[in-house]
Amino acid sequence: MEHQDPSSHQGLVVIHAALFRMGTTSLADAYRTLGYTVHHGVDDIRGNPWVLIEKAAEATWPSIPGATQRQPFTRQDWDSLWGSKYDIVTDLASPFVPELIKAYPNAKVIVVQRDFDSWWPSFKSQLLTTLFTSPLVPIGLFLDWHINGVRAGYAMRKVHFGFFGAKNLEEIEANAHEAYERYFETVRQMVPPERRLEYNMDDGWEPLCAFLGKEVPDVPFPRLNVRKKRTKEEIAAYRKEKRKRRAKKAVPWVLAFLGVVAAIWYRNVPTITS
Repeated sequence: MEHQDPSSHQGLVVIHAALFRMGTTSLADAYRTLGYTVHHGVDDIRGNPWVLIEKAAEATWPSIPGATQRQPFTRQDWDSLWGSKYDIVTDLASPFVPELIKAYPNAKVIVVQRDFDSWWPSFKSQLLTTLFTSPLVPIGLFLDWHINGVRAGYAMRKVHFGFFGAKNLEEIEANAHEAYERYFETVRQMVPPERRLEYNMDDGWEPLCAFLGKEVPDVPFPRLNVRKKRTKEEIAAYRKEKRKRRAKKAVPWVLAFLGVVAAIWYRNVPTITS
């Protein structure tokens, strides 16, 4: 279902309350099958939303490292980011779910909670390793912003600092379980049972369709393990192409940097006099 006129869109109609690595790929496919316009992962980024996501993080968690002081996001701000184009947002919106619940009080909320002990290693390896642990991360962030004009890394680091109430990776790990528990507890306190579905990934179509007022499709429910392999292949291809483009764009910067280094070195070489 595509909305031809974003200005007439009524905002998010379903808020997906599940963190990264909690079956969002399968449910994104399921939502689309039911006719919703869904923003899921990097495949559904239209334009460059990272500047707005970074602003949302700063507005939501003003004490995070490097934050510019901002007013809390309003319904209009969330509409500019997602609500004017999509019915449902999965991964990228998940840390902001309490704010989205306030902004869209009539939206239905679907909660998917994976066991912490099985979820955390997957989350840590897929998200935190990419954003924090590699020694090349600062270089990648710099090149992405100054060459590609993309602030994805900076934005996501701020989102994670804010969500976990941390200022570095060590604090993220120390606060992880508490932040996880607080997140789901907050969602359940904010949303009454009649507007909230507690969904398990093995539940299939019936409870989901009953809650959303949709007919059960005559197709199998999407399964994560089938999509997972394809998604990894797509992401690998995307990253390979991105690295090639980045390397090509970086050449002039590298040459310029080496030229500056050479000039400084040459200027400081002692002059040999006879």
